[in-house]
Amino acid sequence: MAKNKTAFVCNDCGSDYAKWQGQCSDCGAWNTLSEIRLGPAARSGAGRAANDRRSGFAGALAEARVLADIDLEELPRFSSGAEEFDRVLGGGLVPGSAILVGGNPGAGKSTLLLQTMCHLAGGMEALYITGEESLQQVAMRARRLGLPTDKLRLMSETSVEAILAAAEKYRPRVLVVDSIQVVHSEDITSAPGSVSQVRECAAYLTRFAKQSGTVLFLVGHVTKDGSLAGPKVLEHMIDCSILLEGSHDSRFRTLRGQKNRFGAVNELGVFAMTEQGMREVKNPSAIFLDRSAEPASGSAVMVVWEGTRPLLVEIQALVDDSQLGNPRRVAVGLEQNRLAMLLAVLHRHGGLQVGDQDVFANVVGGVKVLETSADLALLLAIVSSYRDRQLPRDMVIFGEVGLSGEIRPVPSGQERLSEAAKHGFRRAIVPRANAPRSAVKGMEVIAVTRLEEALAAID
Repeated sequence: MAKNKTAFVCNDCGSDYAKWQGQCSDCGAWNTLSEIRLGPAARSGAGRAANDRRSGFAGALAEARVLADIDLEELPRFSSGAEEFDRVLGGGLVPGSAILVGGNPGAGKSTLLLQTMCHLAGGMEALYITGEESLQQVAMRARRLGLPTDKLRLMSETSVEAILAAAEKYRPRVLVVDSIQVVHSEDITSAPGSVSQVRECAAYLTRFAKQSGTVLFLVGHVTKDGSLAGPKVLEHMIDCSILLEGSHDSRFRTLRGQKNRFGAVNELGVFAMTEQGMREVKNPSAIFLDRSAEPASGSAVMVVWEGTRPLLVEIQALVDDSQLGNPRRVAVGLEQNRLAMLLAVLHRHGGLQVGDQDVFANVVGGVKVLETSADLALLLAIVSSYRDRQLPRDMVIFGEVGLSGEIRPVPSGQERLSEAAKHGFRRAIVPRANAPRSAVKGMEVIAVTRLEEALAAID
């Protein structure tokens, strides 16, 4: 009898080794290598010739084609039933696509997918696989949310072989597997959730989706730092990776695209968690601009660009005397290292010394700002708090600040100004390169090239 071959795989990064060792050489983690059993090698020669008609990963094998001869018609899409969900997906669901949905426990992943599946089941075959909850728990949630339950097929299963058999039987157009971390294959000896189980089960399910044209939703866990759990190869296999974020003390949830082969990345959709489930927010700027009635220093409104649309967000700063030898620098919703860098620019080119002050910065509404267009608004909010002088409530600010004190342009400046004008803002401080060629109706635009000019504009 042939000896079974084994390998040792890192549970953090997925690197494999011929023998066990205490530390993974690739990611540096300790005691993360686990033993897995490898399957028999594929036959060669005549044995391989008998399998020449086997299917490939993305469908049946075909002859190579010239790039110019490939049909460029747009991939057929269909709506998920929620405009915000469709926006993040790039315009709708693409047949044969694999979508990975991640988020913290309690964020609303299962609720959002259950609503979507109940809506889609009214017009097509849909199958929901639950591995973490019982059928009664899912049915109770659907009844509590008032969802139609007479069309959706529900199945409680964790074996990938049984899931694929059910998918072959019912041939759904949309398939949800909740979650990929509890699914296991009988051919692999390691425990569910391990690197080898997650990788192989995801490969089986993705192969079925590509060959049958089924839209596949995989629910994934997240690690303590908020990133998707499992091997990195999981994110490479799927077509779209989206993350549902939101704090437990807020009813609003943000759905952000991190990878999308069929649309723009970093799209943002906003939902509100209500008693009737997840409800989409059509005008996110309105909720993020819910400002206090009394004007206060340290508050500024900026326009950030999320995917394909502008978003107005309030940013707050607090500058206070420090009682510590090392003053604190705290940023919520912003990059903390960038805050320290901007404070150095403010000292060097703005003449404002806050080295002995505690500086706190916060983006209202729990939004995470990933672009540099918030630099100028953050600095002006810090100056406003330090001087205890309010900024005009009808002023909007955006622009990137360079290390030499220059105000650099940001993409889509005209669209940002138009969005601010629609919400009643009458003044704007923007980079000179973003100054509109034609005047924006009802808005005074102050174009600046240096940080000193921006500070003079608010004096």
